[in-house]
Amino acid sequence: MFPTQSFFRSSLSSVLFAAVVCGPAFADKEPGQGIDEIIVTADFRERTTFEIPSSVTVLDREMIERSAVQHFEELIAIVPNLNWSGDGHRARYLQIRGVGELEQYEGAPNPSVGFIIDDIDFSGIGTIATLFDVQQIEVLRGPQGSRYGANALAGLINVHSTDPGDEFAGTFRLSAGGNDAVAGGVAFGGPVGEDSFRYRLSAHHYQSDGFRRNGYLQRDDTNGRDETTLRGKILWESSSDWTLRLTAMYTDVDDGYDAFAIDNSLDVLSDKPGRDAQRSAGISVKASWNGSDRYEFSSLTSAASSSIVFSYDADWGNDDAWAPVIYDYFSASDRKRRTVSQEFRFRSADEGRIFGDTTDWLVGLYALAMQDDLDTHNIGQYDDSFFQDSLDSRYSGRFDALNAALFGQLESDVGESGRLGFGLRIENRSTDYNDSAGLALGPGETMIGGELSYRHFFTDELLAFVTVSKGYKAGGFNLGDVPDEDQRDYGTESLWNIEAGFKSSLMDGRMTAGASVFYSRRMDQQVRTSLQLVPGDPASFVFYTDNAAQGRTLGFEADLRWLPSDAWELYANAGLLNAEFSEFLTLQTGETELSDLSGRAQAHAPAYTLAFGGTWRHHDGLFAHLDITARDTFYFDVSNNQKSSAYQLVHARIGYETERWSAQLWARNVFDEEYAVRGFYFGNEPPLFPNTLYIRQGDPRQLGVTLDFGF
Repeated sequence: MFPTQSFFRSSLSSVLFAAVVCGPAFADKEPGQGIDEIIVTADFRERTTFEIPSSVTVLDREMIERSAVQHFEELIAIVPNLNWSGDGHRARYLQIRGVGELEQYEGAPNPSVGFIIDDIDFSGIGTIATLFDVQQIEVLRGPQGSRYGANALAGLINVHSTDPGDEFAGTFRLSAGGNDAVAGGVAFGGPVGEDSFRYRLSAHHYQSDGFRRNGYLQRDDTNGRDETTLRGKILWESSSDWTLRLTAMYTDVDDGYDAFAIDNSLDVLSDKPGRDAQRSAGISVKASWNGSDRYEFSSLTSAASSSIVFSYDADWGNDDAWAPVIYDYFSASDRKRRTVSQEFRFRSADEGRIFGDTTDWLVGLYALAMQDDLDTHNIGQYDDSFFQDSLDSRYSGRFDALNAALFGQLESDVGESGRLGFGLRIENRSTDYNDSAGLALGPGETMIGGELSYRHFFTDELLAFVTVSKGYKAGGFNLGDVPDEDQRDYGTESLWNIEAGFKSSLMDGRMTAGASVFYSRRMDQQVRTSLQLVPGDPASFVFYTDNAAQGRTLGFEADLRWLPSDAWELYANAGLLNAEFSEFLTLQTGETELSDLSGRAQAHAPAYTLAFGGTWRHHDGLFAHLDITARDTFYFDVSNNQKSSAYQLVHARIGYETERWSAQLWARNVFDEEYAVRGFYFGNEPPLFPNTLYIRQGDPRQLGVTLDFGF
């Protein structure tokens, strides 16, 4: 399936719009300069994107500041085969190549997509991914079995904030926009005393009403956004061959959650709006030593504490909306997560290569201790004169886990133009769980992942690669009621992936292009589905996970960046995906008979994701930027066969900048496209409760202005 005619019409309109405002680069390009090399910090050896034998998308500072306003979710559509589930105010449930979670977990945290912010693991709770003073974002697609283990079955997203610079510099930013959005931030840093000690500090606050109108409460802010981020970094390079980087962060995202309407509009009717809030504090310390010609040593320590509140009006209505029926439900959960991790790495230096000076080596140890506490309270009442129901249930549970891993990597020269890589990771997970319902479990398991890759350098500007990799995802357990007691536990999932492609640099570095094809098999696939235990009780859904399926995925990804002149930079990204269940039998919602979903596409796995656009800059300071993205239809879940509609979004900005300041006007969703980011299919309208598709709409059009002042 390909983009619709409406997509091409809107794209043409966008191109014409760009031409009118002098066209759709990224800053600070000297005349004749090529595209800068980008180092991927999430890799063991911090190589360039050109050298990594797999699909990687890196969004640099220029792309982040031109294509987004506040949060990582605004950049998702630019990345091939990346999607998100809008079950929550901000994007934290992510899917890479159709693999990933759709809603919040109970019991064991078990994400498929790793999410790292400044070396601190926030996998599964990436609500706090605000973007002010972020240097780059790396998206590694495919299993990261040897690098990151159990939390990166589908891939990894690594957010890296700005490092301290060699000279004192700072920026002050003010923004305002529609939906009563206002924001302000400051960032500054530089050397202290000797050049060996540098620092960076930043603070930013953003708030808006959240694009919903609650007619019952006569309020515009029940789905509002209130987001504060503080960051600090210290970089110290000693005379004794040690380098120390200390990062600290505090983020307070206190967003409302009032996103669903009975008529699928942006006009909600709830009488008890919820919250989707996360307060996180974290610290990481990376120490590196390179005092030997034979080997180098690094230590990475991190700790984080997060408090997460997720609540919602479960009936989405009020007394007047449901009269004469009494129908009123509310759900609230309070989660606290604490993590401490430690990693040690030894790797070869120039004189430490082995096997006749042909092979680089790396070995390491990793440990992660996690404590996760959850308290949930569901209340409600139903009365239609024929049937009455009341609910007041409380639940609390505590999950403790210790992950320990041994990993290694070898990279050997093969002839004059080949490079063979081998990575292996062995990881053990031991757990302890108990809750207020008397459930006590302590499963443990050992998992193995890794990769085998080959790169062939035809020239310094062209290489081809092929990689076979295995990722894994730990097993777990289901809480509360399950369809069958045998489904209390579920086992480890593994994903085998083979990928082949090329990467190139052309036109004296003014164009980079890459493409790859991949095929994946998911073994003992963990699938999360749901049953509604009590008709008319929207808080009685039981979500449970089972090793119910085998999956297969065939796909293609490509990216292009081009500097056709000193004034222009253009880009194009594409992802094609055929992700389906090869074997899947599931219980039908509310019934006991089995349904065969074999051959059906997996949830949140659109067949295509497309993005193209670029930036134009005049030497006098005028600039303009344009992003056009398109996404195919996708199934909302595995428990129903409801699908989204295909949609296309256009974002644009125009501005003027000098060496000291800039001013820009921006527009998100220029043509005010209606699109869905989450969907449910169930009965929520008394007294008959017919099954209905309910969607959460994405953000509508928003216009705004941003001012930056450098100092």
